[in-house]
Amino acid sequence: MFNVFMTRLHELTVVLYAFSVLLYFFDFLHHNRKANRFAFWLLALVWILQTVFLGIYMYKTGRFPVLTIFEGLYFYAWILVTLSIAINHLMRVDFIVFFTNILGFTVMAIHTFAPMQYSSHIMAKQLVSELLLIHITMAILSYGAFSLSFVFSTLYLLQYDLLKRKKWGTRLLRLADLDKLEKSSYILAVIGVPMLLLSLILGLQWAFLKVPGMPWYDMKIVGSFLLLTAYSILLYLRIVKNLSGRKLAIWNSAAFLIVLINFFLFGKLSSFHLWYA
Repeated sequence: MFNVFMTRLHELTVVLYAFSVLLYFFDFLHHNRKANRFAFWLLALVWILQTVFLGIYMYKTGRFPVLTIFEGLYFYAWILVTLSIAINHLMRVDFIVFFTNILGFTVMAIHTFAPMQYSSHIMAKQLVSELLLIHITMAILSYGAFSLSFVFSTLYLLQYDLLKRKKWGTRLLRLADLDKLEKSSYILAVIGVPMLLLSLILGLQWAFLKVPGMPWYDMKIVGSFLLLTAYSILLYLRIVKNLSGRKLAIWNSAAFLIVLINFFLFGKLSSFHLWYA
């Protein structure tokens, strides 16, 4: 019972870490201090849980946890979180903090969901299944964010066309103003990109554990990274190139086509994305 409880706490720690990374990503793009503070306190909670786990493990084993690869991974993840907190608190270098946490989350997920560290075969198999569940859930949530982003972009294009042709009427009044539509579309893309990235990290780990000899040129993998690249370019155009308005909405609509292709077509062409059990 105690081992099951500790396992659930490990999984909760990964979820909290994922939320922290998402908030750091938002702050990284917009310099939002409220998001940064919330992300910091979530990260601090992750650090406290990790430290408790380390203390319990050292008490049970009577040694420092670095003698196996899995012990080393967990200690490495703890070091990365510790450094992130120190940098965030002392230096305020958000760029370094965000990418350090991406690396830390990857290491933490590898350690938590790697089945070889568990003596119980049933527990190991369950963890791999839960890893797949989290991967799928995060991927679908990112697709949902991209879908709503596309809807707002479509409404933007419709509103833009009505205004350009001076078609005043009830349809125009029922649509939000252009700035609000563009901002909503952009925020949803900001949410979707890091969520898809974290989903890919977890999904690749699951595939590595569950599908030996997996072809890295699999269409679903290629499509997912193509999708991530398309929306990352969209954020780059918006933030760095200051692209906005109709051109950005058209790019968003084109990127959403990749969502549809990846979900409906590439999934069928994949060699292992067929509800692999």
